[in-house]
Amino acid sequence: MVTITARYEGDLCCTATHGPSTATLQTDAPKDNEGLGRFFSSTDLVATALGTCILTTMGIVARRHGIELKGATVRVEKHMTAAPRRIGRLPVELSVPGVFTPEQKKLLENAAHGCPVHKSLHPDIDARITFLWHG
Repeated sequence: MVTITARYEGDLCCTATHGPSTATLQTDAPKDNEGLGRFFSSTDLVATALGTCILTTMGIVARRHGIELKGATVRVEKHMTAAPRRIGRLPVELSVPGVFTPEQKKLLENAAHGCPVHKSLHPDIDARITFLWHG
């Protein structure tokens, strides 16, 4: 179990604290929803969690199989819907440098699709993953 605490600082900003490490981050409402967009919004953090979870899950599988994944990048676009206001789409583009066998590619693609955040998203959110293999 991990506990995250958050404090409302006013002016639509919050400070969240990660219990185990005491690391903090700030959030702000986005400019299109009455905020100033000074920090990640809560929904930005969902997109961030998705991208970093995919890379981390792929990294775990790569390390277990002796595959070098360093330099892989992810790009996640967050598209909101208006009514109700929610995340509608989170298209993911993974760019992976290096030479991989078809089996290694399949292993890493399965890892990406098995990321816990991806598996936790509501099925109404379109979170397609596109792989760009460079090498």
